[in-house]
Amino acid sequence: MSSADSRDDVIRLMEVLLTAEVFNRTPRLDLDDLSPQHRSLFLAGPEASEVKRPVLVTEGLLKRVAGQSDDSIKSLQKNPFVDFDTLNLQYHLTDLQAAAGWFVGHGGRDRVEKNPALAFFIGGYDSLGIDYGSVREKNPRFADSRIALDQRIAKVLAQDEAIKEAMELVIISAPAEIEQQMIGLVCSHDQKEMIARIRTAIDNRDFLREHNISEVGKLLFVGPPGTGKTSLALALSGDLGMPLLEVRLSMVTSQYLGETSKNIDRIFDLAKHLSPCILFIDEFDFVAKSRISDDHGAMKRAVNMLLKNIDKISLIKNGVLLIGATNHPQLLDEAAWRRFDEVVEFVLPDEAMRETILKKFTLSLECTCDLAGVASRSAGFSGADLRMTIKEAVISALMDGRKVVSQEDIDAALEAVSNRGLIRNGSRG
Repeated sequence: MSSADSRDDVIRLMEVLLTAEVFNRTPRLDLDDLSPQHRSLFLAGPEASEVKRPVLVTEGLLKRVAGQSDDSIKSLQKNPFVDFDTLNLQYHLTDLQAAAGWFVGHGGRDRVEKNPALAFFIGGYDSLGIDYGSVREKNPRFADSRIALDQRIAKVLAQDEAIKEAMELVIISAPAEIEQQMIGLVCSHDQKEMIARIRTAIDNRDFLREHNISEVGKLLFVGPPGTGKTSLALALSGDLGMPLLEVRLSMVTSQYLGETSKNIDRIFDLAKHLSPCILFIDEFDFVAKSRISDDHGAMKRAVNMLLKNIDKISLIKNGVLLIGATNHPQLLDEAAWRRFDEVVEFVLPDEAMRETILKKFTLSLECTCDLAGVASRSAGFSGADLRMTIKEAVISALMDGRKVVSQEDIDAALEAVSNRGLIRNGSRG
């Protein structure tokens, strides 16, 4: 191990010691003042929802951080502010303030900016100018974590065993584990307005409930493939701090037909039990196909059951934001349309929007490209097509031993994605 790696490991170990000491001394700090890494270290187990004080920093705990690196732990023991209790195999700080000063002076500032507990203690110390409130606000909430979601799911299953069958029909994601973020999307004016209305409704749920205004938060996302319907649903999960339950109707109805109605009931029951949450129903046009083309009585009952459940679900009353998505709005009949209080359109981006999307995708890249020119030559491209164009250009550059994306890389990628579209649409023989 290099000396630089060893120093980094010691800094990480010191951060654990400092965080534990500050947390032990400050009762007002809670789980949201711990970074996700420190939560996993300090929580007693997967079922624990609070960290019990005092947090004991044992040798075993530090080995989990150091990856069994004895050299790093030996280096830590040489620190003048670290004391090792050989009887209990525990580590303590002899002088918290001096240890904090050492930590910052040896490259720990960046870690303080991502650690609310340390920002609380060290933030204003020695003119660092780190604001505790800002650091805490940026820190992922415990309620948004997979651990917290799994705890909620376990409680639901303990109360109602039948819900377990619904678990097999949905993909459940915690807000913190969803990579898609709102900042990475280019939304239309109407989409931004919709998001603002949903936030307002959530912030004023009590008022709306008091005045019996509950028909809010049933959204139908409509538009061609690749225009961002699923991406926006995912981003809303993180933005609103709600877990996402994703269900594909074709998968639900492909199960044993007699169970379809029950499964739909269970999925909506699961959403209500896990509220506040987002219930995202993809392939919503499958409802219309079933109503038109299938004469099977059980299937018709299942579709009617779905529509009845949509009638009963409410963001205001139940804390469930319902989002349906379809690529084929023309297939939906009036019975399906009227279930949604808002239809949100997703269209292929115009030239200005394509340029904005391309700039988002290349923000972290070194790119010597005419993005405005690419935008003008990519008419008919969806956001997904533009993402694929940038990906192909990056791979082309890397295969050529470069990390700078050139205009030639972009041009070749643009042509490849265009050809792919022609093949998909059957326009190329």
